[in-house]
Amino acid sequence: MLIRPRRNRKSAVIRNMVQETHITAANLIFPLFVIEGTNVQSEVTSMPGIYRYSIDNLLREIEQCMELGLQAFDLFPNIDESLKDKYATESTREGSLYLRAIAEVKSRFPEACVVTDVAMDPYSSDGHDGIVENGEILNDETLEVLGRMALAHAQAGADIIAPSDMMDGRIGHIRSVLDNNGFTSVSLMSYTAKYASAFYGPFRDALNSAPKHGDKKTYQMNPANQREALIEAELDMREGADFLMVKPALAYLDIIKLLGDKFELPIAAYNVSGEYAMIKASARNGWLDEQRATMEVLTGIRRAGATAILTYHAKEVLEKKWL
Repeated sequence: MLIRPRRNRKSAVIRNMVQETHITAANLIFPLFVIEGTNVQSEVTSMPGIYRYSIDNLLREIEQCMELGLQAFDLFPNIDESLKDKYATESTREGSLYLRAIAEVKSRFPEACVVTDVAMDPYSSDGHDGIVENGEILNDETLEVLGRMALAHAQAGADIIAPSDMMDGRIGHIRSVLDNNGFTSVSLMSYTAKYASAFYGPFRDALNSAPKHGDKKTYQMNPANQREALIEAELDMREGADFLMVKPALAYLDIIKLLGDKFELPIAAYNVSGEYAMIKASARNGWLDEQRATMEVLTGIRRAGATAILTYHAKEVLEKKWL
């Protein structure tokens, strides 16, 4: 008997009926950039459609997103250069931009899930994720800064704290700090497998957070390595992570699949700025169909095993009813 798989592709109704992978608003986390000022909405030139928002406009943007069904937001701060120093002290200063943003979003939208970024680079005069001494990134000394930063975020109202620094032992240290201060219900979404990628350029433009010297290859992972991700994931799970994240997503679908198969924790994937920019640039040049390309990318990430996708496409796909 001749088997004909095409019978299940013959109409849109049947194709939808047998579709294996689905994306909903619940799977999406929208990264948002916050900047000081009033009534500021400054477009990131390398990321068309993505803006840096002052807190008043950030609240308006989140309100619009929630009306579309989007309820999870990852906030990133654009800090004035004059406030940056070696020890990222601005990250924990009472009344700082980022802490005010977290508190105001949670006050205005208590039902929203606020994810926060823990890393020194937005606040560091060196532009690195750790304390720099004589050109070396200090691991254990940095953990103290990250712990204080995470605690400040929890006190401001963060639901999920996402350490993105790739220092060894960060999850265990932050979990201990949070638990010892009564924040046992605050989740940790670890950037478990964060690769030293070429796809971060537009993000660093958005935050003005590129390293002032050197690169991040001594703490971010080698793009050629797969088994190393298993080591990082095992450590993060033991130390108390609630989510394991892979970043970037597109060139690392095998890593998403690998961690999803090996570990019971939810897997997140960051569809990063460079991946977003590639689709936008190609679509603007008429080289591909933006809707189809975007949905193919997001479906591929979901199909690989990501439960949550951090993506700059999040609002657009809901607004344009692409899901």
